[in-house]
Amino acid sequence: MNIKEKFGFKVKQLRERKGFSIEYLANISNVDRTYISDIEKGKRNVSIQIMEKIILALDADFIEFFNDNNFKK
Repeated sequence: MNIKEKFGFKVKQLRERKGFSIEYLANISNVDRTYISDIEKGKRNVSIQIMEKIILALDADFIEFFNDNNFKK
């Protein structure tokens, strides 16, 4: 799994855990819903600004978000 897929998997995991639809996450993060869908599929190379918007919208801590076995080798 590459880094784009790992990031997208984590976003989807947290989104679903919170019970958010892609549309709702798009609205609260101010990121287009098709862009979020592509992120979750590992198709987008996400900028730091977009990462911040999504992680904050998911009410996640940056350290905890990336301190996950998915991001380790």
